Order: sequence, then C-alpha cells, then structure tokens
Amino acid sequence: MVYDVAVIGAGPAGLMAAIQGRVRNKSVLVVSNEPTASALCKAPVVDNYPGVPHVSGKDLVEAMVAQAKELGAEFAVGRVLNVMSLEGEHYLNAGSQVFQARKVILAPGVVRSARLPGEEALLGRGVSYCATCDGMLYRGRTVAVAGDTPDLEEEISFLEGVGCQVLRVPLGGLEILGESAVTAVRSRGEELPCQGVFLLRASLAPTDLVPGLALTGKHVAVDRNMATNLPGIFAAGDCTGGPLQLAKAVGEGQMAAYSAIVELDQEDKNQ
Repeated sequence: MVYDVAVIGAGPAGLMAAIQGRVRNKSVLVVSNEPTASALCKAPVVDNYPGVPHVSGKDLVEAMVAQAKELGAEFAVGRVLNVMSLEGEHYLNAGSQVFQARKVILAPGVVRSARLPGEEALLGRGVSYCATCDGMLYRGRTVAVAGDTPDLEEEISFLEGVGCQVLRVPLGGLEILGESAVTAVRSRGEELPCQGVFLLRASLAPTDLVPGLALTGKHVAVDRNMATNLPGIFAAGDCTGGPLQLAKAVGEGQMAAYSAIVELDQEDKNQ
C-alpha cells in the first residue's frame, strides 16, 4: 500500500500530524517506538497546554493516540533506519519492513545521543543499526551490541540465533576501533575484539534517516510551511529546534500535515 502521508515519530508533533491528515481524509501511517516511550509521557503534570490543565503527560499522549486511531490512522512499531526517495515517492526502511508514502513528516523529537568515536568512519564496514537486517553477515563471528531500543533483547536473541557471539556493552563511553573495518571496541577501558558493532538506539538523527537533509545548526531546516529542502519531506516538533514546548510541537505537526495535504491535492488535481 502507498500511504498519502507517513509520519516518523509518535510524540505530540507526529500525533497531531496524523490527526490532521485523517481529518482531511488522507491515508496516514505513523511509524515509531511505542508512543508511551515519548519523552512527554515522563512528565507527571502538564500545565502549559491550553484547555487541558493538570494532566499527566502519559494521559495526554494516550488521548492523542486514541484520537488518531479513532480517525483511522495506522500505527507500526519499529525504528525507521532510512528514507529513500524515488520518482516522487518515499520508501521507509524499518528493519525487515518497507513502507511507501507520497509525503513524509519527520517528527522524531530530539536525538540526544552523540555519535560514538569511530561510528561514522566505520558505518557499513562493521557498524550497523539493525540486527535483523545485517545479522546474517556475521554468522559465527563476534559482535558487540549496545543500545536502548525497546526491542534490544529481541535483536540480541536474533543475533545469537544466527550463530553470533554477542558482547553486551553500554553505549556510554564506547569507542569503535578499526581502520578499514571494525576490529574491536573499547568499553570501560577494556579492548574487546569483534568483527561487528550493532548500535540499537531508540531513534536516529534526521540526517541519518534522510540523505541530503539540510540543517540549521543541529536542527532540521524548515520554511514557514514546515517543508525541508527535500521535495515531499516535512519536519515538525523538537527536531526543528526550540523552544522545546508541547504547544509549539503540536502547531508544527498541524502545519506540516496541512502543507503535505495541499501538495497532495494539487498533485491529484494536475493528474
């Protein structure tokens, strides 16, 4: 199925985008970790959202999810690893799944973990972000696994199931070693030989997801319509910069979806 709009992230910006898309009768898919993993869910009380005082972040997110689902938005739990565009359509690679959409809204929030030493240089040469995608390449070999994704244990079980010897290491302070390929990791002062490293973070930075995405500082560059520099791709919420506030995220999610819908309607009119 080709969705009209695919939303990456189920925080307030992504959920508002999904609601707006369904109100305008567009097919919408939201791909994210479990929505209750949103940072907003950790807020015991939210007092700065108009009309809904003294509500917990978890209750607010659950209400948004319920509203989006009631309107007909579809949800898929998974980590989007990259977005590729071809002939006006976009393909979201989420591990073993690939989703197709005409428009994409990036709403992953703020990715707080910085790249590890050696990560960028050895990406594709031993460093991977998906065990179920690349694990078979390391059958019978030693791999290091570090991450905080909700499906971490499932991914480790997969690696062990295909014959990998798995070294569990923490993300904090990890260094990836090797010249042309991974040869070891250094963790807590100890060097551990391995042939692969799986970094299973809960989410990736937008620039890791979408090749060629323009930034302003460390945030996704958008115009007044929440459009990025790439055709058909919009962004909303904390990934576009501060203030990191609920109302700002919701407003940007609404605007991103509205702009995507305007483009969709114009394209359909021109056919």
